[in-house]
Amino acid sequence: MSDKLSRSRRSANMAAIKSAHTQPELIVRRLVHRLGYRYRLHCKDLPGKPDLVFRRRRKVIFVHGCFWHLHPSSKCLDARRPKSNQAYWNPKLQRNVERDQDHAANLGSMGWSVLILWDCETRELEKITERIKEFLGPV
Repeated sequence: MSDKLSRSRRSANMAAIKSAHTQPELIVRRLVHRLGYRYRLHCKDLPGKPDLVFRRRRKVIFVHGCFWHLHPSSKCLDARRPKSNQAYWNPKLQRNVERDQDHAANLGSMGWSVLILWDCETRELEKITERIKEFLGPV
């Protein structure tokens, strides 16, 4: 199956994708703040530059895009691998998954707890609210 977009248009689309301050991340940030928790953003001194960092609690939250980080849920349609140019995409996406695992392991060995929230989960605020409260504990 070939791509529906031209090479130049696909390249422009991919270049426009942000790695920080994405819509799902902003949803989680607003929710966490509304719950009364305070955090730091993208701390460069921690592996993977976590999206939200709770230093006193030694906890971090990553908000992963389902496509880029290969959400393992079979229900998530956003995590489908591309059918075109698989020689490029499969290794690239697999490297992302391996890097995520390394970051989580490094954070764990440093005494940090990690919560991963997926892009598709941000559509169900009640569920992620409970997961966040359980993960972070009392305000």
